Amino acid sequence: MTQKSVGPFRSLRRYNYRLWAGGALVSNIGTGVQRTAQDWLVLTVLTHKSASALGVVMALQFAPQLLLLPWTGSAADHMDRRRLLVATQAAMGVLALILGLLAIGGLVRLWHVYAFAALFGAAAAFDAPVRQVFVSELVGDEDLHNAVTLNSISFNMANLVGPAVAGLIIAAVGTGWAFLVNGASFLAVLVSLLLLRKDELYSSERAARAPGAFGAGLQYVAGRPDLVVILVMLFLIGTFGLNFPIFISTMAVRAFHADARGFGILSSVLAVGTVAGALLNARSARPTVKTLLWSALVLGIGFSMAAFAPSYWSFAAALVVVGGACMTFVVATNGLMQVSTDPAMRGRVMALRIGVALGATPIGAPTVGWVADRFGPRWALAVGAASGFAAVIVALYSVRRQNPLWADARSAAPDESSRPLA
Repeated sequence: MTQKSVGPFRSLRRYNYRLWAGGALVSNIGTGVQRTAQDWLVLTVLTHKSASALGVVMALQFAPQLLLLPWTGSAADHMDRRRLLVATQAAMGVLALILGLLAIGGLVRLWHVYAFAALFGAAAAFDAPVRQVFVSELVGDEDLHNAVTLNSISFNMANLVGPAVAGLIIAAVGTGWAFLVNGASFLAVLVSLLLLRKDELYSSERAARAPGAFGAGLQYVAGRPDLVVILVMLFLIGTFGLNFPIFISTMAVRAFHADARGFGILSSVLAVGTVAGALLNARSARPTVKTLLWSALVLGIGFSMAAFAPSYWSFAAALVVVGGACMTFVVATNGLMQVSTDPAMRGRVMALRIGVALGATPIGAPTVGWVADRFGPRWALAVGAASGFAAVIVALYSVRRQNPLWADARSAAPDESSRPLA
């Protein structure tokens, strides 16, 4: 195999993927700006450092991932994915602009943030699964895992820049302008979608429209114990570990008394770790169950280090470890599930994956927020650590009892030398 075919950036040799990745990077930076601004707005402007209110915002934003699950995955499997992405990206851009105008005009209230979080979450619920499976149309199955990993690198490079930019914008002109920046950033991904070369897209098998499509997806996953184990691990970490806005904001404000710039720096430091983890993943051909095991273990250790961090910068160092482990785990679950799933089922399977990872936030975010309010932010981090260690136990039990199933999942992945579908 040539070096070109195994390089960490091999998907970028394709025009359509380069175009898509460029637009997505700009949009992701805008999203990072808005997320930081939204957390800061809720925590310091609309409430008196209420982690519970922040947990409610997260719950409303991610609840649609689970509530709309019967429709989001089916839409990704049945509809024209490029057109669906145009619609969802445009909707999220408009919502960001409206919220920004409310904030600039001094009209924004906490219930506004709640409402826009739910609306934004509904659009994102349709956007997320189709955006993930659309990658196969840009690069084919040959470079699917690499492209998924590069998407994660792009997202986390944006998170590296976005929070820092948000801190500067908030300090200079206020939170409202941060929302407007995000709204404008969606133009980049919309332009990239419109300029794709349709004749270079890879065709993929589409599921036939039929009643009970969501039920068929659930039945498919239920018949795959390897996928069930991945989803259980993802549920544990997604519910109680992926609550970084709560972890970082409460530690920044309560433990270290940081300002908006300090808060933004911590979010960027977390992204340093995630980018490093994604770069390591980009070099591998495909993830394995060992990847899930060690990344969940390191995640638990990293959260433990963060909980005991005595200073701002030691906490920042622990966030690098947490970010790298978290990204490795998330990318591994994505890659393992996509490459081992029937193409006609990918949309529904990925929607279920996203629903489990993010849709459980209505359970985890308020719980973690309550722990932070009642016992302090360090105990909230201890909850995150417990989620990583619990996932390790699930994986070890699976390896011991169902090791052949994991082997079957890896052997089901398409060969890297397979020809493109179109």
